[in-house]
Amino acid sequence: MFDKNKNQEGGEMVEERNQEDTEKRTISESSNQIGIGELMGKRAKLEEAIDYVGLMIKNLKDKRTLLEKDVEEEAVDIKNLKEKLQKVSEYIDEENRGIEELANKRKQVESEADEVGSIINNLREKLSGVDRVIDEEGSKVRKIKESRETLNE
Repeated sequence: MFDKNKNQEGGEMVEERNQEDTEKRTISESSNQIGIGELMGKRAKLEEAIDYVGLMIKNLKDKRTLLEKDVEEEAVDIKNLKEKLQKVSEYIDEENRGIEELANKRKQVESEADEVGSIINNLREKLSGVDRVIDEEGSKVRKIKESRETLNE
């Protein structure tokens, strides 16, 4: 008896499922007839396209973020290089001022050396004059000695 009910109930369930499948097919067939199936297919394709576009947008944002990071790093590097170049320029200016000061000092030293050379030349001339006077006086003294010696003889 229990088995009979089981079979009967099972039979009813199988019939219900068959009816549901038939109804679904009928609905599906009627849906296809009015284009809902195609519309659902298009909607699914559009959703896929939207997902793909969203992924492309995400990739573009990631690329832009990386580019912004690279640009920022380059900006920092260029700023550092600019600061270094300014320091080099300041050093060069300082060296040029130092060279100019050295050139001025050299000119002063040359001028003083020329003065010293003139003084030396003047002193030589004076010494030559003194030497001539000494030679002349020496000559006179020798002549006097020679004339005395000749007189004493």
